[in-house]
Amino acid sequence: MKSLTTKQVIVRIVIIISLAEFVIMMFLGILPFDMSIYLVAVIDLVLLALLSTPLIYLWVIKPFVTARDEALVQISCLAHTDPLTKLPNRRLLSKYLQKFMAGTVRHKFHGAVLLMDLDGFKLINDAHGHDAGDEVLVEIAKRVRSITRSEDVAARLGGDEFVILIHHLGVDEKKAHDIALQIAEKLINLVNKPINYNGTTLNVGASIGIRLLGFEELDTDTVIREADIAMYNAKQAGRGRAVFFEK
Repeated sequence: MKSLTTKQVIVRIVIIISLAEFVIMMFLGILPFDMSIYLVAVIDLVLLALLSTPLIYLWVIKPFVTARDEALVQISCLAHTDPLTKLPNRRLLSKYLQKFMAGTVRHKFHGAVLLMDLDGFKLINDAHGHDAGDEVLVEIAKRVRSITRSEDVAARLGGDEFVILIHHLGVDEKKAHDIALQIAEKLINLVNKPINYNGTTLNVGASIGIRLLGFEELDTDTVIREADIAMYNAKQAGRGRAVFFEK
């Protein structure tokens, strides 16, 4: 909803008060008895307040408040959402991750942080332009979102890097390790599928670093950095694969 301008607010208030006063004066004019000026003024004041207040609320205040609330929601969305992919950005990811890690410690279940970097993305930007690169990022975001469970979180860290927070992988570390690896391999296979851009087939791959989370207390920067280290190890090992961070 478009917010009212100052001029519109003034005009609407003037119209409401003028019409209300006109109705009141017409009403007082048809009364069959005379009243003192003081009594007329009191009745006029009371009726004006009763008639104009709800109209001012419905026609001026409510639209203004609604537009303001919508603007605040949009500002919050812009501050926490990547404008291209519509995924949570780094700032919101940090909040999710902090809450997520606190849950793993408190409830004693494993989780995982998957940091994915696209292989061959720079070549697409160089050969086909940034519009093609943007289209690839949007499509990859859709694919990431398609395999993310409702309790998990997918975010864009920046550039061609994405992060997926995998919740509730159980209390057994080996089982959690295997599930996280399965999800990462599924994601790699999904990213490998060709992308059509204006009749041209584009191909990217994915290297993923996995930071398995146990019950230790860590800060978010450390977890992201360690997942990033594992991702670079995956690239050095030949790309197109998932590697766990090893202490």
